[in-house]
Amino acid sequence: MRIGLTGGIGSGKSTVAVLLVQCGATLIDTDAIARQLSQPGGAAIGAIRSAFGADFIDASGALDRARMRALAFSDPAAKLRLEAILHPLIGTETERQAEAAHAAPAIVFDVPLLVESGRWRARVDRVLVVDCGEATQVRRVLARSGWTAATVQAVMAQQASRAQRRACADAVICNDAIDLRQLGDAVRSLWQAWAPARNAASP
Repeated sequence: MRIGLTGGIGSGKSTVAVLLVQCGATLIDTDAIARQLSQPGGAAIGAIRSAFGADFIDASGALDRARMRALAFSDPAAKLRLEAILHPLIGTETERQAEAAHAAPAIVFDVPLLVESGRWRARVDRVLVVDCGEATQVRRVLARSGWTAATVQAVMAQQASRAQRRACADAVICNDAIDLRQLGDAVRSLWQAWAPARNAASP
């Protein structure tokens, strides 16, 4: 069973991913793949340098993520150029990892921009959205990132709205005003609810 997991920044999506792994799923994290591709020696570095110039590569040889983030916010065409480099490479590595995990009871694809991409809905059996209020998102990201509130809100503005994500979901976990135990209970309950479909799909 292939589960697409998504949610806005600060929603707690990564925590839900860990909880699903504890239930027995195999996780494929597309953000982690993107970071790997843009680390020193990563497969995307040459193309990024060619497309954007050496100023966007830091002293270690990795993508200067802060500089690129600022450019992408201000220049939609630049954002598209970066996506044209990264997305095919991410897709190839994602499918390689999925093939390696074919025996797992379920594969969870952690895709922050699942709704925005328009391609993922057809590639997964179920979509799980982790949702919370926008004020909660901002508070959580400020607590962990060192960003300004304006930066957090700029990221949120470029993501799908809460309503758009929920409209694509087969299930929504509301991660607002609950603790980790309650969140774990919600994830395990959903895992059990989806287990019959998972078992039916098994040979």
